[in-house]
Amino acid sequence: MKRTLEVINVKCGGCAGTLKKALLEEFGEVEVNLDVTPRLITLNVSDDKMDALALKLKQLGYPLSSEDLNTIEKITTTAKSFVSCAVGKMDN
Repeated sequence: MKRTLEVINVKCGGCAGTLKKALLEEFGEVEVNLDVTPRLITLNVSDDKMDALALKLKQLGYPLSSEDLNTIEKITTTAKSFVSCAVGKMDN
C-alpha cells in the first residue's frame, strides 16, 4: 500500500539520499519531499512492515513524527541524523 509519512530530522538532499539508499532493499523506492515541513516520505509498505519501517527510520535518526520519543531518544535520533546526513552527502 502506498503511504505518505511524516518524518523528523530530515534536512537536506544528504538526508534524502541516506533514506533512499537505506530503505531501498527492504522497502523499495522511496520519495522524499524536501519542500514541506515536516518532511514527507512516500513508499509502498504493507501494514505488517510498518513496525520494521518505524524501527529502521529511528535507527537512521529519522523517526516518524507520530512517535512519542523521550528526551534521550530525541537527542540520540538527532545525533544519528547528522551522521546519516553526512554519509548521504558523501555518497552523492
